[in-house]
Amino acid sequence: MANFAKPSAPRFSVEVYQNEFLSEGARDVHAIVTVTSTGGATATRTAVAPGGAAVVIMVDCSGSMEYPPDKMRGAREATAAAVDTLRDGTAFAVIDGTHVAREVYPRQGRLAIADATTRAQAKEALRGLTSGGGTAIGTWLRLADGLLRGSTAAIRHGILLTDGRNEHEDPAVLRATLDACAGRFTCDARGVGTDWEVKEVTGIASALLGTADIVADPARLTEDFTHMMEKVMGKEVADVSLRLWTPVGAEVLYVKQVAPAVQDLTERRTEASPRAGDYPTGSWGDESREYHVCVRVPGASVGQEMLAARAALLMPGAPGEDPAVLAQGLVRAVWTDDLAASTAINPQVAHYTGQAELAQAIQQGLEARKLGDVDGATAKLGRAVQLASSSGNADTAKLLSKVVDVVDAAAGTVRLKAKVADADEMTLETRSTQTVRVRKS
Repeated sequence: MANFAKPSAPRFSVEVYQNEFLSEGARDVHAIVTVTSTGGATATRTAVAPGGAAVVIMVDCSGSMEYPPDKMRGAREATAAAVDTLRDGTAFAVIDGTHVAREVYPRQGRLAIADATTRAQAKEALRGLTSGGGTAIGTWLRLADGLLRGSTAAIRHGILLTDGRNEHEDPAVLRATLDACAGRFTCDARGVGTDWEVKEVTGIASALLGTADIVADPARLTEDFTHMMEKVMGKEVADVSLRLWTPVGAEVLYVKQVAPAVQDLTERRTEASPRAGDYPTGSWGDESREYHVCVRVPGASVGQEMLAARAALLMPGAPGEDPAVLAQGLVRAVWTDDLAASTAINPQVAHYTGQAELAQAIQQGLEARKLGDVDGATAKLGRAVQLASSSGNADTAKLLSKVVDVVDAAAGTVRLKAKVADADEMTLETRSTQTVRVRKS
């Protein structure tokens, strides 16, 4: 393991967990790459870090936000709390989103700079937020993108709140907008109430490397928005990528973030050289994430060994400069005729393979339930209960228990509940990709 960092930046480290031993002729190498960023000391700062941050908050103001009225009231209060959480020097704006997008503050096609005066002005402007009109989320994101592109801030982030489906915009338009915005800013997405589409909200967060969640009770919005903004204010390094180099004859089969949530990055690869590709990871503060890397190497004979991949964390350099290497680790392959060595499964690889299967089982089970496939839903959700129990994922197990009656968790024996609250089903679906770390022995 190697570490590289400028003195003023957080320190990154990379650790690789794998069973490098393969049987003769075996070709697939699995590894968990753990990336940790420490030393940013973000919690003690009252002003934004060097390089700056820019944040745009997008608030759904469509007609449905008035039913019940506490949704609109909660959105105003939550946005005001988020504005209060901004550090001095942060560039920011607030957008009113309906079937069109409108700047609420500062209203001049630019971003304001956070200080006591601008925070007070923004909160005053929020008092004028009212509901009316439809929902076209792509227009909100395009306005946010335009505002953020005018900023020189290193950290560029959006917070998006909606209570309904994207009914006033063609789905292809939203997809094209997300494709255009990807890599330009990150975005957390939240659904308030229970009348929004889970796949839309999670799709926005996934495309823009942010988080997604449900806030079923509008009274919880302030707490959630404050927490989100605190996380954004803790980000110090932007546009970090995971570069995988592989030797001649080897290929990367997939790259998935597996903690703190499952996020497939395979299709987001950009070629860096004939044998290296970059996978986006977004912005970092003091935190740790884990990635499951699978590389297919040429078959070899017993006794041979090779470097299967080199994993490096890169930060963009100044114009005309190469990216800076923050940390790197090695993935190895060694061929053996020792059956015990070649068949052993690394605990980290086994754990996160199970967590990815857990997320998939929940999503497939809920889809089967919606389609009326009782047997299919029971089987998938039963498997999910089994995986949640065996991996110690207590939060997911608790959410599953609101959708199924658990007869035997270890065996995965369950019965579908006859009645399930919309909020419980949507919470399970939205949080299905959240994972737990490997339990320490």
